[in-house]
Amino acid sequence: MDCFHLSGKGVIGFAAAATALASVCYDAPAFAESLTVAFPVSRASEVNTVQRTLVEAWGLIRETFVDPTFNHQDWDLKLQQTMVEMFPLNSADVAYTKISGMLSTLGDPFTRIISPKEYQSFRIGSDGNLQGVGIFINIEPRTGHLVVLSCVKGGPAARAGIHEGDELIEINGERLDVHSAMESSRDASIREVNLPREYITLSPISSTIIPHKTRDGHLTKTGYVKLSAFSQSAAIDMANTILDMETQGVHSYILDLRNNPGGLVKAGLDVAQIWLDGDETLVNTIDRDGNMLPINMVDGHAITRDPLVVLVNEGSASASEILAGALHDNGRAILVGHKTFGKGKIQSVTELHDGSALFVTVAKYLSPALHDIDQVGIMPDVQCTTDMLNSPRDSLLKNESSTSSLEADSCILVAEHELDIQESVGTAS
Repeated sequence: MDCFHLSGKGVIGFAAAATALASVCYDAPAFAESLTVAFPVSRASEVNTVQRTLVEAWGLIRETFVDPTFNHQDWDLKLQQTMVEMFPLNSADVAYTKISGMLSTLGDPFTRIISPKEYQSFRIGSDGNLQGVGIFINIEPRTGHLVVLSCVKGGPAARAGIHEGDELIEINGERLDVHSAMESSRDASIREVNLPREYITLSPISSTIIPHKTRDGHLTKTGYVKLSAFSQSAAIDMANTILDMETQGVHSYILDLRNNPGGLVKAGLDVAQIWLDGDETLVNTIDRDGNMLPINMVDGHAITRDPLVVLVNEGSASASEILAGALHDNGRAILVGHKTFGKGKIQSVTELHDGSALFVTVAKYLSPALHDIDQVGIMPDVQCTTDMLNSPRDSLLKNESSTSSLEADSCILVAEHELDIQESVGTAS
């Protein structure tokens, strides 16, 4: 039998089936107490590996899960039952489904396990880094050709002069079967490029400056910043973007968090501090024992104090809601859009010994004004409707390809209207 020394208050004995037994010890020095767990070892090595993963995950949940009743069930017994179900299996994939099934009994969809391959994809998103040539491609439905969608700015493909709409004919000496040799030989525009693989940083920030005409006819500049995810680079990328816009004479900002599903909570808190001063409360957390802990800034200094509108919708979740709540409840921003998703829980992410990852809900959070967000969401101050606008907006962006798509966005129109009001109030005072 395998012996795992984990935190706990007793000993659980698992009945061993008639099979070859092994003995392995698992140490968890972070745990204050020791619990010996015995269970039958699978003869299938890949299933045995998942058994170890199960015990590792079980221990982490036992110590950190936000609900100490584990959804009013015996969590120790749940481990025993799952081990018994896993013992006769011969496939790691099926064994993983047993772990997922056990985690689902906690009643929290955000506490979950993902495979090593899935975790690598997650890390690309949260770290903001990948290795490649910096090119995004797709199959053109009509022709079946591989067409370039976009290139990562500053990446190998962009430096080589590859552009959106270019077609790929050959990769590493292998012709793509969507093209014929005769087509290629007649096309004088074909060129060969050598692209090195590099570690590429993907910025979650996209931005542009929108020319804006105020009520009194003055032409000003509004900085539009869209944040697509809270990766490790989100705060520094945003800070650099805002600093650059300040040098270009921007006088107001629109921060777009629509369809931003969240990411790293710390990144959300760091972004909030770009806009706030002093020792404001950013969010309040509630641990598994019901203790509330406010997270405050320490001597914060905002990069800009210009008027700010934040756009949110039903796709704005988790760290997006933390950021929106921090800026709104501290009186820094007006919220425009639609009610947010409503995910008021915080997860820890732990890479397990087999390369998989365990997400565990470890705390709940309330906004600085103590509003409960979980399953409720945040209601914006103003809905995205142009009914309140006094006059049609002048078309100022016809020659700006980077901002042309913003012209028809009703939320942008409403946001600019709210910025006008903020600036009017500021001038009057």
